[in-house]
Amino acid sequence: MIEVTRFNGGVFLLNSDQIETVEATPDTVITLTNGHRYVVKESPEEVLRRVAAFRRGLQGLPFDSVPPGH
Repeated sequence: MIEVTRFNGGVFLLNSDQIETVEATPDTVITLTNGHRYVVKESPEEVLRRVAAFRRGLQGLPFDSVPPGH
């Protein structure tokens, strides 16, 4: 799960396995596989970074490790 911020300042955890798309419209809109949409303060790049860090953590790698070339 990743932490994201609603525009009203509320923070919540989002199941990153359910993310279908992340768009900048210009606000960042995350659409889940069930059709639910969330507008968040984080940029699409930041959402991607958080998902990647979460998945690295699941594999036992440090959350702050970055693969070569990224």
